[in-house]
Amino acid sequence: MTEKLSVEKRFSDISYNLEVIKSNISSAAKESGRKAEDITLMAVTKTVEPIFINHAIDCGIDLIGENKVQEFLSKEEYLKLDKCKAHLIGHLQTNKVKQIVGKVEMIQSVDSLKLANEISKQCVKQNISCKCLLEVNIGEEESKTGISYDKTMFLLEEILKLEGIKVCGLMTIPPICDSEKELFEYFNKMHDLFIDIKRQNIDNIDMSVLSMGMSGDYKEAILCGSNMVRVGSSIFGPRLY
Repeated sequence: MTEKLSVEKRFSDISYNLEVIKSNISSAAKESGRKAEDITLMAVTKTVEPIFINHAIDCGIDLIGENKVQEFLSKEEYLKLDKCKAHLIGHLQTNKVKQIVGKVEMIQSVDSLKLANEISKQCVKQNISCKCLLEVNIGEEESKTGISYDKTMFLLEEILKLEGIKVCGLMTIPPICDSEKELFEYFNKMHDLFIDIKRQNIDNIDMSVLSMGMSGDYKEAILCGSNMVRVGSSIFGPRLY
């Protein structure tokens, strides 16, 4: 009985949290001169059990993001993926590519030519195409993955030569900032890069997605032009490891 009450309480919390987040997204979108429907809300499901992910899907979530290949594969059969798309958002090792290509709609963490080559190789083998985002290390942090800001165009041009992989935009995680002003500088720099590439109208590049902003900064990211936010703990509560 206690366990059932605990599940029901968490269901209620998730439903409430989603309403708050959707309201915040709507307000930030309006302030940035856009509509709520211009912003895609991704529910980040790292360490979240399928029962709670499915509840979020029942509440209207139509995009989830997983960080690890093995975790996604272990949950896949239990998820309502007929109502919801899935993206891989965490660092992807080349030896895991063959396990995830064709399983998710998009890989958001392409950060090297080596990884892009392996995605291309596996896509060609399966006769499929994989959408991806380039992950940009906008803060040039050694502790984080992602292509450096200055090398983004080089990687983009090299990926254009590959079969089976289509770049659809950019993704980033900014550094932890001491001030809102500093955070806005990183987000604006990322948005400027996104717009610069978009304006070039490069063949086979669909610069439609700028994925930036998480639980602690999604409102600020939207104000700076993000059109996809990746929210986990603000939906599901603190992660359980």
